[in-house]
Amino acid sequence: MSLAALIRAMRPHHWLKNGLVFVPVFLNHDVFDPGALLSGAVAFVSFSLIASAIYLLNDVKDIEADRRHPTKCKRPLAAGEITVGQAYAAVPLLLVAAFALSFLVSQPTHFLLALSTYLFLALAYLLFLKRKLLVDVLGLAALHTLRILAGNAAAGVPVSSWLLAFSMFLFLSLALVKRYAELRITQDQSGLKKAGRGYQAEDIEALSQLGMASGCTCALIMALYVDSAAVKQLYRHPELIWLVCPIILYQMARIWFLARRGQMPDDPLVFMISDWRSQLMGLVVVAIMVAATLLP
Repeated sequence: MSLAALIRAMRPHHWLKNGLVFVPVFLNHDVFDPGALLSGAVAFVSFSLIASAIYLLNDVKDIEADRRHPTKCKRPLAAGEITVGQAYAAVPLLLVAAFALSFLVSQPTHFLLALSTYLFLALAYLLFLKRKLLVDVLGLAALHTLRILAGNAAAGVPVSSWLLAFSMFLFLSLALVKRYAELRITQDQSGLKKAGRGYQAEDIEALSQLGMASGCTCALIMALYVDSAAVKQLYRHPELIWLVCPIILYQMARIWFLARRGQMPDDPLVFMISDWRSQLMGLVVVAIMVAATLLP
């Protein structure tokens, strides 16, 4: 067995998405709290191990479909670089390590609940939900939102209904981008269902419209948040957060323009993390939040 191939099958480049567990810590202004940061780091590692176990199971289940796919055929399992038995053997080791680490966070009971819920939903998505029309994208959005809830649970940070609403619409839009990009790659003129999904070729425009509407809703939620009572408790100058709204609109519109041009890779969240323009927009948002907090 090639250890390098097994590690690639675990998709470590997707671990960046688990940085979402730090979002509640940052937004609650606990960035200088060593305990909160340590709990966030443990949560990050636990979710990365859980996610890798799910990726291995997914590749085992979809191995034949992946071999027929123009890009997924390069995955280590589909390419024959590791065996199904080796993938199955790695899964319980990853799960045990993930749950063992979870006892190191400051609120282990709540975090264990979040981690267990994530595992249950991820398995349900893998075995059933991913083949259901629209339920699959709602499931993906919920999986990403659960990472944020796990960050709340690990660090003992109160849950924000504003952050949950924003997250659900943001991740719904990104899940629709993912499905849109996949369908665009595999679509033909037959209108038949593709690769076990519940979508047909003619659904591609509806996915685009729903995804763009979800992205715009994120900006609306942010605009409503600026005038809420909650924001006045955290920021000295909440009116500066208005500047975040056009950035959100720009970012979501750009993601969808790229997807419609066929320039969006498999995972839009990983794309946003590695794309320099998205990184720049993220830094601008952080600067606005810091200014809204610290300016006299």
